[in-house]
Amino acid sequence: MKNIKIGHHIIAQNSPVFIIAELSANHNGSIKTAIETVRAAKRAGADCIKLQTFTADTITLDSKKEDFKISQGTLWDGQYLHDLYKTAHTPWEWHEELMSVAKEEGLICFSSPFDKTAVDFLENLSVPAYKIASFEITDIPLIEYVASKGKPIIISTGIAEIEDIELALDACRRMGNNYIALLKCTSSYPAPIEEANMSMVKDLAERFNVVTGLSDHTIGSTVPVVATCFGAKIIEKHFILDHSVGGPDASFSMDEKEFTEMVKAVREAEKAIGVLNYTLTDKQVKGRDFSRSLYVVKDIKAGEVITEKNVMSIRPGFGLHPKYFNDCIGKMAKKDIEKGTRFSFDLIEIN
Repeated sequence: MKNIKIGHHIIAQNSPVFIIAELSANHNGSIKTAIETVRAAKRAGADCIKLQTFTADTITLDSKKEDFKISQGTLWDGQYLHDLYKTAHTPWEWHEELMSVAKEEGLICFSSPFDKTAVDFLENLSVPAYKIASFEITDIPLIEYVASKGKPIIISTGIAEIEDIELALDACRRMGNNYIALLKCTSSYPAPIEEANMSMVKDLAERFNVVTGLSDHTIGSTVPVVATCFGAKIIEKHFILDHSVGGPDASFSMDEKEFTEMVKAVREAEKAIGVLNYTLTDKQVKGRDFSRSLYVVKDIKAGEVITEKNVMSIRPGFGLHPKYFNDCIGKMAKKDIEKGTRFSFDLIEIN
């Protein structure tokens, strides 16, 4: 797996999960809300705030033909694409200020461009990376153009079949860009947890030899935690200052409290995963005091035979290891032995 570096964050097999708060449309048209959301993302424990760079005209047509009307059982059914994206876009004139606020907060900030003009605009702002959204994975010319900038490129796979992923990766590598991450994504809003398929996080990493992660639209923290356990090195979640802000993405976004709890859960999962290590810690070694060992459980006279009734395997663990139990049965005691004595070979006659 080839490591990638975004700003001062190195994203690698043994690195902490890189946690992205997706602003998306969660400003609801207010730059003040957008700025407050950036600051809240920092408080919530995000490493990065991500924007989307498009206008309604750079992503679709202003057409009332049936093709452009949403009717697929989504939150936005009945709306025309142009109307939705006009509401959802982040004004380009906000980008520089939002990136400045992110820098003040110590957050990485980059964006998802949706056409070449957006890439050119973001290049002028010196973004450290790019994100290709799920529905753009088939736009090979756009991916080539983004990849040609030589910066890390994170690609969501929400609508992708294997061939789509292969084409996108080939496009990046054709441009000499191997700084690629793939995010498992379910492009439903919100996404059903049973469609998360987190086992794919590990498979994507092994199959394509890239950094992998999760772009999540489920409700709650369960899926990000499971993704972490499957090796995700990037977690992206839609973030909203407060659900009362409203907007197209509010229902499947996390507020500050929810996001904070998710970050905590992910960080705890990382600690729980740990490393492959059969060596006990000092505390675990001490815990062995409570393991089983052989003890005299009934007073024994000199010359008396050791039996299952006068020597047993019990707690604590200061006596002879239980694996020697059968070697001791039938032997004779050298001397009187008091109940509660740690059993040892020194106490018996060895032929």
